[in-house]
Amino acid sequence: MKLAVQLYSLRDMINSGDDFLKILEEVKKLGFDGVEFAGYHGLSAETIKAKLDELGLVPVGCHIGLDDFKDDKIEETVRFHKTLGVLNCGIGGAPHDTVEDCEYGAELLAKGSAALGVPTYYHNHTEEFAPLANGKTAMEIFAEKTKLELDTYWSFCAGMDNYKYISENIDDIILLHIKDGIDGKPTALTEGNNDLDAIIRAAKDNNIEWVILENDDPVPDGLSDVTRSMKYLQSVK
Repeated sequence: MKLAVQLYSLRDMINSGDDFLKILEEVKKLGFDGVEFAGYHGLSAETIKAKLDELGLVPVGCHIGLDDFKDDKIEETVRFHKTLGVLNCGIGGAPHDTVEDCEYGAELLAKGSAALGVPTYYHNHTEEFAPLANGKTAMEIFAEKTKLELDTYWSFCAGMDNYKYISENIDDIILLHIKDGIDGKPTALTEGNNDLDAIIRAAKDNNIEWVILENDDPVPDGLSDVTRSMKYLQSVK
């Protein structure tokens, strides 16, 4: 099991391209094997790739917009992310209130995967586990055409048994977001009430290669929060 961090968790530490490159150094010092992007702060793919190679960090994935997979943007999306060398390319969310919304988003992601030559994925929040008009959930509809990045805190908030859900849907799940929280508010790992040990056990039992740390609302700052979470991850790796 390899560990990565979603850089959105560290956004309060990044106000410029230089900050972005420096935070990659901090991520490496903490012991992470890779990163998942949530924006590039004006830097070229070549500059970021060079820094990743210098540090030995793997570009596991990215959260970009659904619009980036549309016909007028896909060429630039492909050029940038092929240069960056991402293993996977995904979105942090998209319209999912109707069957049609989900089918449209899933189709764009499927086309994007073909163009990029790497898997694409959809990252959930809580609502995607509720049945839609056709009786299927948004998660089920997206999984018909693309892969899933399971956010294990939002699935927990939706009432899912994470171990069971991961094990039963492993063919659809390409990445895991490990996250903790209380009453719908994310926290550092072990500071909430999510069943983290069950998530780690599911990752290992199902041979999931990458587990990605994320916190939407780090306290008191991104680096401190991620550092606390990493202590748990290192203890169970």
